[in-house]
Parts: sequence; C-alpha cells; structure tokens
Amino acid sequence: MGKKIILLFIAALISNLALAQKISVADLKINYKINPIGIDTTLIRFSWKLKSATKQTVQKSYEVKVYTGDKAVVWQNKVESDQSVNVHYAGATLKAKTRYYWQVRVTDNYKNTSAWSEVNFFEISMLNKTDWTASWIETAIPTDGKVGSAPMFAKQFDLNGEIKSARLYITAHGLYEATLNGKRVGNELFTPGWTSYNKRLQYQTYDVSSLLKKGTNATLVTLGDGWYRGNLEFNNKRNLYGKEVALLYQLEISLTNGSKIVVNSDGTWKSSMEGAIKKSDIYNGETFDARLIPSTINLNAADWKLVKAVDYDKGNLVVPLGPAVVKHETFVPLNIIKTPKGETVIDFGQNLVGWVKLSLKGNNGDTITLNHAEVLDKAGNFYIENLRNAKQENKYILTGKDDVLEPHFTFQGFRYVKITGYKGTLDKSNLSAIAIYSDMKPTGEFTSSNTLVNQLQHNIQWGQRGNFLDVPTDCPQRDERLGWTGDAQVFFSTAAFNMDVSGFFSKWLADLKVDQHANGNIPVVIPDVRKPVNAGSAGWADVSTIIPWNYYLAYGDKDLLARQYSSMKAFVDYVKSISKDNLWNSGPHYGDWLFYSVNDDKDGKSALTEKYLIAQIFYAASTQNVINAAKVLQNDEDVANYEALLAIIKAAFMKEYVTPSGKLTSNSQTAYVLALNFDMLPENMRAQAAGRLVENIKQYNNHLTTGFLGTPYLCHVLSRFGYTDVAYKLLLQETYPSWLYPVKMGATTIWERWDGIKTDGSFQAISMNSFNHYAYGAIGDWMYKTVAGINYNSAEPGYKKITIAPKPGGNFTNASAKLETLYGEVMSAWKLADNKFTLDVIIPTNTSANIILPSSANAKVTDNGQEIEKLNYIKIMGLNTGEKTLSVGSGTYHIEYSLLK
Repeated sequence: MGKKIILLFIAALISNLALAQKISVADLKINYKINPIGIDTTLIRFSWKLKSATKQTVQKSYEVKVYTGDKAVVWQNKVESDQSVNVHYAGATLKAKTRYYWQVRVTDNYKNTSAWSEVNFFEISMLNKTDWTASWIETAIPTDGKVGSAPMFAKQFDLNGEIKSARLYITAHGLYEATLNGKRVGNELFTPGWTSYNKRLQYQTYDVSSLLKKGTNATLVTLGDGWYRGNLEFNNKRNLYGKEVALLYQLEISLTNGSKIVVNSDGTWKSSMEGAIKKSDIYNGETFDARLIPSTINLNAADWKLVKAVDYDKGNLVVPLGPAVVKHETFVPLNIIKTPKGETVIDFGQNLVGWVKLSLKGNNGDTITLNHAEVLDKAGNFYIENLRNAKQENKYILTGKDDVLEPHFTFQGFRYVKITGYKGTLDKSNLSAIAIYSDMKPTGEFTSSNTLVNQLQHNIQWGQRGNFLDVPTDCPQRDERLGWTGDAQVFFSTAAFNMDVSGFFSKWLADLKVDQHANGNIPVVIPDVRKPVNAGSAGWADVSTIIPWNYYLAYGDKDLLARQYSSMKAFVDYVKSISKDNLWNSGPHYGDWLFYSVNDDKDGKSALTEKYLIAQIFYAASTQNVINAAKVLQNDEDVANYEALLAIIKAAFMKEYVTPSGKLTSNSQTAYVLALNFDMLPENMRAQAAGRLVENIKQYNNHLTTGFLGTPYLCHVLSRFGYTDVAYKLLLQETYPSWLYPVKMGATTIWERWDGIKTDGSFQAISMNSFNHYAYGAIGDWMYKTVAGINYNSAEPGYKKITIAPKPGGNFTNASAKLETLYGEVMSAWKLADNKFTLDVIIPTNTSANIILPSSANAKVTDNGQEIEKLNYIKIMGLNTGEKTLSVGSGTYHIEYSLLK
C-alpha cells in the first residue's frame, strides 16, 4: 500500500511539473532594469514575461514573493489579474543599502501554474541625505575653472580581515573614473552623467567586493571637466555649472569577521594635478601622456597635497533612472587613405560616436595626434569646417613601449580619422573605433525587399546610437551636442521601436520637469543651458506633453504619465496665459526648422509655413495630450476644463488660418500635415485638405518639402486619408529633397539637412551642417507601423493589445518587423509572390491582437493551410474598406490568401 502511495505521489509530481512547463516566466525586471543595484523606494515596480506555446494564453493570476538574504519574507501576495508589467511593491518598508530577492509565479487561463521564476534581486540605495557620511572634496589650490590637467584624488587604507561585501557610492562635479587597487570600478562611462546638476545630481552604486583585499588597499579617482565645467553650448562657453571639479566617495565594507569599515572622502585624502590626462574636454578632445600613468601611488611625493573638504548640499543627489553610457560595437578600419593633400586618413566605413583606440609602438616622447571628421570633401580631403569651434582632437604622448591608448572624458563623432606624428608604418591592426552610447537594449528590427530603404533603416538606427549618449543630443560632433527638445519629440516614437528607451527618457523627462520655468514655459534644450529668452518654441516646448503621452502609448506606463502630468498642465496653462484672442501668436519660434527652401526664390517655391499657424496647432496638440492624460488618470474636472479650452483653440485656428473653402493661409505640406494630423479641421473639411496636400506634393514632382515639425507626420497623414501610394512615392524618392537622397550620396547616418552634401559634391553652410542628426529619421515610425504594420492599441497601450495592419506598396515584395515589447516579441512579416499574400505574425503571451488583412474582403484566407472560418481561435470581425479584421490571442500565425483581381 505504501509503495502505491509513493507511485501516486510521483505521478502527481510529474503531472504538476508537466503543467508547470506549459507556462513559465522570464525576463524579470525592476523599474525596467534587471537586478538593479542602487534604486530608491519611491516607486518599485515588478515586470515579467510569460512564455507559452499554447495559443490564446493569458495570465489569470500572479504571485510575487520578496525576501531578504536570510529568507525573511517582506512581501508575498497572490492577485487575480492579468497585469504582468509595472506591478507595484506594497510590502513592508524597505531598508537603505539592503539587497532583496524576488520571484514570481503565474497561473494562466488553462489553469496551468508555472514554477517559481529564477531568483532575481534589487538593492536599495541611500534613502536620505543623512545616509551620506562622506564629505565633498576639491583640490586644495583652486583652478578657477581654467583648462588644465585632470586632478587625481587618492586614499590608502588597511583592512584587517577577509572581505564579505563592499559597496561604493560615488558621484562628482565633473566626470569621474575610479580604480581600486589598480582595477577600474565598473564599465560605465561619463559618470555621473549629465543632468540638471543643481537640482538632480546622480550617484552610482557599485559592488566592489572583488576589487578589495586583506591588508593595504588604494583607491584613485580621476576627475574630468565634462559637462560640469568644460566647454558647453556654443562659442567655447565654460564653467556653466561651477568652476571646480569635486568628488563625493563613500565605500562601505563588511568583513567576514563581522566588522564594518567605511572609507569616506574627507580632508585626509590627497590630490595631484600631475596625472597622465593633461587636458580633457568633450568638444575639444583629450591630451594624454602615457609616460605619466602611475604604476603605484606615492602619497608622500611632493605633488600630492591634502584636499579641501567642501560643504555642498547633498539634497540634490538621486539614483540614476536611465541606463549608463558604455562601449558597444568595435570597428576595424575599412581603408587607410592618402588624401590629395598627402594626409593619412583612416576610413572606418561608418559614421559613429565614440573614440579610436590605438595600439602603437613609437619613440619615447613622440606625440600622435588624431583628428576626427564625418566626411571627406569632393576632392577626397579631410573635412572639418562643419565642426565649428569643436576641435575633436586627441593627442597621445608615447612611452617607447607597446602603448594601448584611448581617451577617458571625451567622445567624437566621426567616420574618418586623420593621424599625424606617427613615424612607423601604420597598419589596420593599429587602430579600432569603439562606438559608445547609452546602454539601451535593441528592441526593433525592420527589413524589406528594397535595399535602399534597408540602408535608410540602418542610418536611422545609427543616428539614434550616436545621439543617445546620456541625453538625446542633436549632433555628436560640433560645439553643440545639446538635448534639443524639438528633435527629441519628433523622433521619440521611432526611438521606442528601435531600442528600449524607457529608462533613457524617464531620466531625461525628470530633468525636463525640474528645468521647467516657474511660469510653466519649457526650455529648448534639456538640461537647460540656454538663455531663458530662447524658451517656448512651438514644437520644441511641446515635448513636455508629446513625449509623456507617447511614452504611455509605447510602454503603458501610467506612473510616468502621473509624474509628468503637472508639467504637462503647467505648459498648456503657460501658453494660455500668453495667448491673445485664444491664439498663440507671440514668443520665439523655430517653425518648421530646415524646411525645403530655394536660394534666390523668385517664384515662391520655398515651402514656408507661418510660425504662428504652427504654434496654434501645437497648442491644440498639447491640450489634447493633457486631456488624454487626464482621462487615463481619471481627473474628470481637468478633462472637462481642457476639452472646453481645446474647442476654443480650434475655433480660433479656423477663424485665423482657414478660408471658407478650407484652404490654409500657409499653402505648404507642413501646414496641411499638421492640421490634419492633429484634427484641427472639422471632419467635413478634412478630405479636401488631404487632397490639397497630395496636389502640393505633385507640384514638387513627388518630393517632400517638410522640415523638422512636418516630416514625422507626413506619411502617417497620407496613409490615414487613403494616400498610402503617395507616401510610398515619397519614401522611395531618390532625388533631393528626400529620405533616400542622402542614402544615394553614401550616408551611413541621418543628416541634419536634406542636402548636407549637394548634388555637385559641395556642402551646405558650415554654420550648421551635421551628418549625424536623427530628426529626419522619424520616418522609421511609419515604416514600422504602416509598411510592416506593427502598432499598439491606445485603449490597451504598451502592446497589451496589438494591431497588425501592413499596407503593402511601392513595389515591395516583402517587408518585416520585429519588436520586443514588455510582453515579448511581436512580429509582422509579409510577402507578395505570384498574386499571393503571405503574412507571418507572432503575438506574445498575455496579449491579444487585431490583424487587419489588406485587400482581403472576398479572399479565401487560411492560417497554416486551414480556412480561418473553421478555426475557433480566430474571430472574424466586420469588414473595413475591403479588409478583413481577425481578432486573435497569443501565438504564431501563418496567413495566406490570393489577391483577387
């Protein structure tokens, strides 16, 4: 009898294991991060993905367990819910500087229960400024903000036992690079990052347990000028945040014998200005004397002097919300060129952002100089005039031995590098280019049968990589590299397809909120380093409402929307306060920046759009975004108030900018695109306006004429109003102005201007001509959503409900896209061959989708060879303009049908 019970028990166990294998959880995250070290307790949110091969699987319940290292449970709950993204922690109060572990298991709609997930962890950071016992320190002798060597700060200390664990909490005024016992702390670059320093200064937390040892230890921290006091903005402005770099360093060590030791930055530390980095600046580059790399630290040497402790407030210290900047791809030289001028130039084949790593052996004292450029001129010579005042120059002084050299506190935007001073024979193995950008996971892929469009997608992605270096910069090479708000808002939706930008923009929007003016106005760059009179440009300032709302659509993050909501309202209220007759007709505006214009324009071909017309449309757009957010946040009073305001704004627009026949006072593509995209016209006037837009495009021989503000919405509007064929013509146009013109001219990133290089090989104005400037890459959003057909559903955002609606055209024979959402991978891949349309779709577990099939009204549609009418997992919805809509759950689908003639 006992044996029978044992056998039954084993059978039940096997059965339970089999059930558990039908559903599992993976990719656990806290606040969009995997196993984060150093987060605060303001808002802790759990996310996970479900894995199941069974169609139409959804989560019915989840159970989260959080516990300490000694297995003491601080929170465990079981909830009947399909929520698997941003589940709020609601357990016991969490302690500062403590690690917690967590697991999750789920039950699905088929009554399968998963096994507990793998154990993940998160570690709480400092929670109050009183948790800091370290002091800020500076060099004893002030530098008064002058350019000079990067100061080094050092401390030696003894440990009388074996190390159990150790955490380093560190930040700086300037940029820091820390070592312990000669080994670098972490792989993060340009720390602590660029924020609105006086209001939000990030500090990093590192697990340095493996870097310490019993006995004597030494730590060395080098500080660079960085954004804090280096050249910033235009015309070599310096010291915008302060004149002196400073260090805050708190190392907390637990020994196996039970004792705890804290090594703090204080007046006992020493500093020296005699390190290897003789000069370092983000715009102008670095000078590095390899002969001065310290092999050991002699704090008794004459150049090491006691530091000065400084009483800076620690109330502005915050944990990082976004990803750190790290190294990514490495490129070997494509060619080593001897230019017509006789200069030695290396071509890396890709316009990228980062630096060049050298592996050279020369004579002791030889100076090697690297200059960086994006393009060669039409004669094939090195071209740097578009850099303005930025030198982009790194200098290295060799030791005479085998030197491996790279900079520390600077980055360059380049494809080409000119090298001078090297007396040996240069080989491709001597150099490599390292791409550097924020550590955002790639999430999206797009490809098609058109090789030029595929190169365009490549250029869009590399424009994003190069310009998403801690902040969304406008360009990475000249003396600018600022977080321009207009550029960021027009590109956000495309960015969210290509990469996981959740943390990146969460961090940047936090700075936007604190840099917002007291009256609600929004600066044109974030962090704000421009004069207040520059603030408030339409389409730039509206970033305060556009990105938060689109962030919510892309990630379904109600918490982010709630955090930014007061900022959104404050901006709209500001515009209302300065409006006259309900019109936003004052203030500085960039308008439709870099629209198509003609030199010596005698017949009015330049596509000028009145700036105040644009402003009024964005006033309405931001008001609509506030209404949308208020509905999500269930603020009924605000919904009513801002809906009333929106009606007034649109009525004023109609009175001021629209003729009785429906013609806009600015007869440009941008005017019609913006008016249609943001529903400024009553429904009975929209069709004729779309017709006028198409007629305008024809007048320019199927070329776009839009600038920064009109371009992102151009193809979307055309598709919305039934002109997808015209949108394809614009996408595939190969002559200027068009997206493919730079591609045909050899671009590997997106250009700032449609004709950065003119047809005769000459350049646009040197005052503003970047060859890595992502704004026009906003077409990527349309390529994902319309060509491939992947979109979110605004009713259930963040891809909880998905729309798959490809619109073939442009003689494409295939197109496909993948997107790794918070729920898993979404895929839409279609092919056209022999009059047959094939669509492969992946819908992740715990989501659902509507699949809208083009030209399918009377077609016989199958999934994996079976007629869809006979499949119980597909629900056929009503027809919409000749297209069948299929309602489906999670799973993979292979849909085929013949296109009826």
